[in-house]
Amino acid sequence: MSKLMLKASVNAKVWANTSVERMKARADRGQGAVEYLGIIVVVVAIIGVLMTTNFGNAIATAITTQINKITGAG
Repeated sequence: MSKLMLKASVNAKVWANTSVERMKARADRGQGAVEYLGIIVVVVAIIGVLMTTNFGNAIATAITTQINKITGAG
């Protein structure tokens, strides 16, 4: 592992540990805005990847076919 990668890895781990400790210290419960934003970013990234592949087209076709079966359009 290069020095740059090691440094980035250590910094990420320290940041994650610090963030977790801060979150544990908070008294509130449930998801916060940052967590919802993170989920949205991940979902958008997955959709973006699927749209750029043939696998994404296959999934879209399968979903459309099933919707058409349910609604009687197909």
